[in-house]
Amino acid sequence: MSIALPSHAFFWNKKNKALEQELKGKGYAGTLPDIENKNSGPKTQVSKPAFESQEGFDNPAELKPVPKDNPAFVDIIQKQDKTSQYSKDANEIIPMLEKLMDSIEDNENLQLFITKANLVSMNIDYLAEKYNGQPESYYESFKKLMEVNRYTKTISALRREAVVYQRYLAYTESGSIYNPENINQQLQYLKEEINSAILMLKEDS
Repeated sequence: MSIALPSHAFFWNKKNKALEQELKGKGYAGTLPDIENKNSGPKTQVSKPAFESQEGFDNPAELKPVPKDNPAFVDIIQKQDKTSQYSKDANEIIPMLEKLMDSIEDNENLQLFITKANLVSMNIDYLAEKYNGQPESYYESFKKLMEVNRYTKTISALRREAVVYQRYLAYTESGSIYNPENINQQLQYLKEEINSAILMLKEDS
């Protein structure tokens, strides 16, 4: 046994060298992948914010005041004026209606009455043209203004004609419409309609 072992070892050593020589330059030579790390599962990644936090953000003393003087802030951020354009236009007529009503109450002369009546009619005509076919044209205050405008024009024409025709038609049936009593009645009716229109316009504003 002691003699066979060395020869056996020599044989295998020689065989291994021959196999090594035969396989030289063949097969994989390099670093094997780290299988343990790949099978260890996903790692949790911590995301970073897209912007830097501002120090003192939660401190009211560190916050900048709102730019109230900036038109962009005033027009967009703050509440807009909710008053409609119709209300603004109609409110401009109210003082004119009040002056015409005062003219009737004070029994002003024809020239002053006609001047104030024409101013009212021109402004209501503008309003009628501007809102014709618009939703505002269905407002009760709008309809009342149209009625006041018709009465104002009619009575203005009646008073002008009365100055010319009253002396010639005083004793005829047609001339009765020009007598002072009838004209005064028509003026009082117009005053009531003007007052009603003013109340409606103020309710809509």
